[in-house]
Amino acid sequence: MAGFLDNFRWPEFECFDWGESRNAVASIVAGVLFFTGWWIIVDAAVVYSKNELNPAFHTCGVMSTVAFFMINAVSNGQVRGDGYSDGCLGRTGARIWLFIGFMLMFGSLIASMWILFGAYVVPRINVYPGLAVFFQNALIFFSSLIYKFGRTEELWA
Repeated sequence: MAGFLDNFRWPEFECFDWGESRNAVASIVAGVLFFTGWWIIVDAAVVYSKNELNPAFHTCGVMSTVAFFMINAVSNGQVRGDGYSDGCLGRTGARIWLFIGFMLMFGSLIASMWILFGAYVVPRINVYPGLAVFFQNALIFFSSLIYKFGRTEELWA
């Protein structure tokens, strides 16, 4: 799965060349999504009391952020094994680290859905805090995917 967007062809626009700025665009979009996710949960934490937004629900966002850094700490070249044999277990260690990061990310996203439905939708109380927890994790998840797979490795060498 590493590098599945490497061969993706953007639509050809005469006024904008995606080839040279693909990394910058992917980084900016990922950063905006990451910031927006945290902005939403901070807004909910400020507006709603501890009775309406349990502080323990912030654990999903923290774990999702840790997973974001774990996933993006491993380059696509390390996962493919392109000249990477050093480090803890070499290519296998990079793949295990990436797998653990994705499991944390998916676990956080699933837990945020459980919080949304279990604590807010089913009891029929104000649903915005649950939506804030879910959207925080969803936006961090998508920012991680865009940052990981939307960039090219050649421009960073």
